[in-house]
Amino acid sequence: MRAAHTRGLPGLLVALMLAALALMWFPTAPAHAATDVSTVAAALRKGPVYVDPAASGQLSAAEADALAAKIKKADKPLFVAVLPADFPTENLFRNLRTDTGVTGLYAIRLGDRFDARADSAVMSRSAVRNLVTSVQGVKDANTQLDEFTDRALADIHGAAPASWGGGTNDGGVSTGALIAVGAVAVVGGAGAYTVVRRNRRRKEEEQRAALDRLRVVVDEDITAFGEELDRLDFHPAEAGADDVMRADYERALDAYEQAKSFMAEARRPEDVRAVTQSLEEGRFSLAVRAARREHRPVPERRAPCFFDPRHGPSVADAAWTPDGGAPREVPVCKADWMRLTGGEQPAVREVETEYGRRPYWDAGPAYGPWAGGYFGGGVLPGLLVGTVLGSMMASPGYGAAYGTGYGDFGGGYDGGDVSGADFDPGDFGGGFGDGGGGDFGGGGGDFGGGF
Repeated sequence: MRAAHTRGLPGLLVALMLAALALMWFPTAPAHAATDVSTVAAALRKGPVYVDPAASGQLSAAEADALAAKIKKADKPLFVAVLPADFPTENLFRNLRTDTGVTGLYAIRLGDRFDARADSAVMSRSAVRNLVTSVQGVKDANTQLDEFTDRALADIHGAAPASWGGGTNDGGVSTGALIAVGAVAVVGGAGAYTVVRRNRRRKEEEQRAALDRLRVVVDEDITAFGEELDRLDFHPAEAGADDVMRADYERALDAYEQAKSFMAEARRPEDVRAVTQSLEEGRFSLAVRAARREHRPVPERRAPCFFDPRHGPSVADAAWTPDGGAPREVPVCKADWMRLTGGEQPAVREVETEYGRRPYWDAGPAYGPWAGGYFGGGVLPGLLVGTVLGSMMASPGYGAAYGTGYGDFGGGYDGGDVSGADFDPGDFGGGFGDGGGGDFGGGGGDFGGGF
């Protein structure tokens, strides 16, 4: 038996060598493509670029590494995912943002399609839309992602998440120093915790009071829009109505219901931004439907009337100077444009304050999110500079209580912060192809429609 066993060893060694050679010459089958968002999210928490194995032909490992190095060097919260065309798509952006849990700008190349979404604290929706549009015609994935990254890094706010490994101290810290710091932390922990709880409770009380004031104004806005829908006297089955007009009307109805739902769920002043954003979109849909019904040219997408967003989309920009401020151009509706050109005062939206009724731009910081939903980040600075609201929004403490500054009325997190699912779903929902206005796909925020 021993002799037989000895003679078998050479054969066993040969077999092992052949197996090793087979592994070298015939690699194992490639890993299956990731089939769930959580896999992509886990990778993005570790680094800024993820390439699905099934999409590796679009972006090589060297190209992905170079792109990741550029983003890390800039220290910005930009996340890039390259996915195959058949990747599961329902609510893709929203789910990826939730699973990753980090405030930032998310860009996805899906097959030969590209789009991006961002928390408003990082980049305004209009800025994202413009960036996406600027690279939509680029077919090569590496070129497209590289150009998008270069342009996005110039505008994005915040810093890269700590989970990417930035900001580590390679020089090392002694164990004694860590123990000393820990001891100090333990001693001061109880007192600090008490102060934090007291400050948090005070902030929550202030936010509730601000939301109560806002609720009155927003309810007026919702009621006014509902009355506009009632006055339409439009019936989907009426003579002359076509599918396009019916779609405009459905979008207006959806916006009305969405605004009511968002307001019912609002818990902080910045939550109001989603409400007024829905109302603005709904009013524009009504303006488009009216133009089609009357056989007029479809109006261009413009900001609502600055003096009172309930007036609907603006038709022109007009010169206006607030009391004690500098002149500026503001978007105005037709009625207010005629008043201004005739030397009259515009019909200004006034709200109740402790000093009586005042224009909304002189009514306090809580109206920042309300205005932000109507006008967006790119328009507000020029409109509000020199006003009470504009001065408050530009102050360092404004973001902690009501958002993060002009146009950034999200959850109060800076770019790169771990915020989990605490973000404005409006920043990551909608229809594909609008360049940052929503999720991939048409209808209900799902992927796949509208191409």
